[in-house]
Amino acid sequence: MFDLVYNTMFFASYGSVYGLSNITISLIDVLLAYIVAIIASIVVALVLKIPLLPGKPYRYSFDVSAIYPTPIIAVGILSIFLVLNYTFMYNGLVLAVVIGVLSALFVKYLFDFVFPKPLDNDEGEDI
Repeated sequence: MFDLVYNTMFFASYGSVYGLSNITISLIDVLLAYIVAIIASIVVALVLKIPLLPGKPYRYSFDVSAIYPTPIIAVGILSIFLVLNYTFMYNGLVLAVVIGVLSALFVKYLFDFVFPKPLDNDEGEDI
């Protein structure tokens, strides 16, 4: 994760060469935005009644949960916005909350359509 933060800060500072120098965000603000996105996505996922952990066995489970993939999607989308130097308001905190909520909604309602579960070998073809 620290490499992700370093790369975000590097590309954010690199973007200021092209006239985006009016947007400045510190390393603490980036870390705080990541933490807010993670917490917001987990809380909204739990409110939407997504289970905290996937079904057992954990290793071979393709069930979605509040721990995985919800915060990972939130951090990934937030990283894209931060690398593009788009922080919106309050140094990216509002953007982090919005992305956390949207990632939890995505996991709840659209994740299985975008990433379908693999077929089970015992059941045969899915009709």
